[in-house]
Amino acid sequence: MRNEGLGSWPARRARKTPHRTALVHGDTAWTYAQLHERTTRLAHALRARGVRRGDRIAYLGPNHPSYLETLFAAGTLGAVFVPLNIRLAGPEIAYQLSDSGTRALVYGPQYAGLVAGLPGDTDVRAYVEVGAEYEAELASAATGDPIDEPVAPDDTCIIMYTSGTTGRPKGAMLTHANLTWNALNVLVDTDLIADERALVSAPLFHTAGLNMLTLPVLLKGGTCILVEAFDPSATFDLIERHRITFMFGVPTMFEQIARHPRWPDADLSSLRILTCGGSPVPTSMIAAYQERDLTFLQGYGMTEASPGTLFLDAEHAVTKAGSAGVPHFFSDVRVVRPDMAPVDVGETGEVVLRGPHVMPGYWGLPEETAASFTDGWFRSGDAARVDEDGYVFIVDRLKDMIISGGENIYPAEIEDLLLTHPDIVECAVIGVPDDKWGEVPRAVVVPREGASLDPGDVLASLSGRLAKYKIPKSVVLAAELPRTASGKLLKSRVRTRYGNS
Repeated sequence: MRNEGLGSWPARRARKTPHRTALVHGDTAWTYAQLHERTTRLAHALRARGVRRGDRIAYLGPNHPSYLETLFAAGTLGAVFVPLNIRLAGPEIAYQLSDSGTRALVYGPQYAGLVAGLPGDTDVRAYVEVGAEYEAELASAATGDPIDEPVAPDDTCIIMYTSGTTGRPKGAMLTHANLTWNALNVLVDTDLIADERALVSAPLFHTAGLNMLTLPVLLKGGTCILVEAFDPSATFDLIERHRITFMFGVPTMFEQIARHPRWPDADLSSLRILTCGGSPVPTSMIAAYQERDLTFLQGYGMTEASPGTLFLDAEHAVTKAGSAGVPHFFSDVRVVRPDMAPVDVGETGEVVLRGPHVMPGYWGLPEETAASFTDGWFRSGDAARVDEDGYVFIVDRLKDMIISGGENIYPAEIEDLLLTHPDIVECAVIGVPDDKWGEVPRAVVVPREGASLDPGDVLASLSGRLAKYKIPKSVVLAAELPRTASGKLLKSRVRTRYGNS
């Protein structure tokens, strides 16, 4: 087998545990043998559609077995998988398709209207709708014989888009080796077993749902129960029905579960591993789960690192509450001063990292790639401090990123669109606290002189141009924004002045 990448995983699993259940969706289950056969047939079908080595294959849809089949089929062909966030608006989807030069698009039937409305100037030439058309493609594949395409560990496997401070998303190029080493980190640090039954309700188009949960479980030979959307009440049913052992979620998801009326009496006895990421876990929530004899394993990461970087184990969940933990087994992390010298205990610096799970760079952006690395260390842009035991505490986000319900939001992208409004001359987007989502965006805008600006109209102007979760939940009118003598916006003062009311 010349394929050393993710595309070979179904075949390697099928020869070891062909009859074990790999995926469950609704009332249907797929064994590893079936996953291998379907992946191979899809690869043949895509090749018949003209997809070749190095081409990009995108997927637009909720959690579904076809998502993983498309990922593995791309890896089988030596092609590159491009997961698309279903929460994005049409223009945002079109940008990522064009930027990546995607040739084939597999999409869920509920997105047929969005796909039909995409501009005709993308590179997409093959469209496959999940459902009857998708199944027909698999059935009509000329053969289910193996595809012997050489794929090296350092070949790009996925282009996963992450919002950039310039306002345009950047495609992090994750290699087959990056994803494999990240999965190994998870296996080492969370003690996964072959009988794992994982509930995958976090979206697969996010790096954590795919890379911290699904791929490690499939590598180990466990079972993934795929759910198209998170629902707290349904989660209790799924845990009991499937005897779920492993879950991942952002704090908002776990908070909704703990507040649900079924929480006190639900049968959670099968749960063994709960991992949480995306934003800090409140100590009150840790306590609520401890009362049910459940402990969180918290982590910190980023798309560029596939994503696992720091990990807080169960033993220290309480004594080091608020910490992101220590580096994963195959990760190296430092907190440094601007000159890259390590900080002293308690001193704030920037998180930098390196390891076999860290991306080689951004798709088509050599200058931004070069600027993101110093002496081989990836610069996260996040500020942290380290305690006397080596545990890292994330204290700020140097890039002004807002994390809302586990979604990363970069103000520059919103600000660029706000400035297209004819009655807005200046603006700044900041994060403000929110009981449900942790934080949400707020737009502080300076109206054009003489203009009567209605906050509702400002928000309406963003509808359809941005994903709903990126649209600010409030608008504050200001006479001016605080700036330095050189004209640079002082975001810290904007937060102080407008972030608390």
